[in-house]
Amino acid sequence: MLSLRGPRAPLTEEPAVAVERRTANDRTMEQTWFAVGALLLALGVVAGAFAAHGLKQRLSADDLDIWQTAARYHVYHGLGLLAVAYAAHRWGGGLSTAAGWLFCAGIVLFSGSLYLLSLSGMKWLGAVAPLGGLAFISGWVCLAITAVRG
Repeated sequence: MLSLRGPRAPLTEEPAVAVERRTANDRTMEQTWFAVGALLLALGVVAGAFAAHGLKQRLSADDLDIWQTAARYHVYHGLGLLAVAYAAHRWGGGLSTAAGWLFCAGIVLFSGSLYLLSLSGMKWLGAVAPLGGLAFISGWVCLAITAVRG
């Protein structure tokens, strides 16, 4: 039988090795990160479609490009949250939880500031985006460390 954890013996057989038990909190975090990731993915798709259909005539080409960049990174890191859910399932919380929070912060700071910048023209919002980028990078590093530590 296959699962997210790899091949598994049929349920009728006794396991040869005791399997580490996950706490209820780990299970909750797995489900939370997966649900948050799926919702943020849906919002990212909505943002991209809104630009293509609702903002195309209202924004300059440069502002539309800024919006699309925000939507693209929004979706990338929504997918990253699905990876966080898998990592929390596979290896437990800790740094995978930190990665999830960093991805969420990055979406708010990076994508959020770029969405607002493209709509408002307030150029100072461009200075917020690198903080979101730093959150994204830190999240991926946390996820890598989680995988290496196993």
